Amino acid sequence: MRPMIALALALLPACVQAQSDDACGAAGFQGLIGQTGQIARLLELAQPARVIGPGDMVTMDYRPDRINFEIDDHDRIAVVRCG
Repeated sequence: MRPMIALALALLPACVQAQSDDACGAAGFQGLIGQTGQIARLLELAQPARVIGPGDMVTMDYRPDRINFEIDDHDRIAVVRCG
C-alpha cells in the first residue's frame, strides 16, 4: 500500500502541471496565429490579457489565468500562451 501512495504523490505535480498548462484557454485562440495584431487588441475577454509587441517591456510574473498574445515585427500574432 505504501508504494502506491508514494507513487501517487510522486506523480501529483505532473498532473497538476498538465491541468494548469492551459488555464487561460490559449488553446482556443491558436487559430488567430498569423492574423493581424489588431484582432488581439480588439478582443474583449473575461480573463486578464495582454498584447506584447516587439521590444515591449513586460513583467516577469506568471499568471496562469492571463492570456498573452505576442506580436511579431510584421504586426502578426506569432504566439498565444498563458502567463
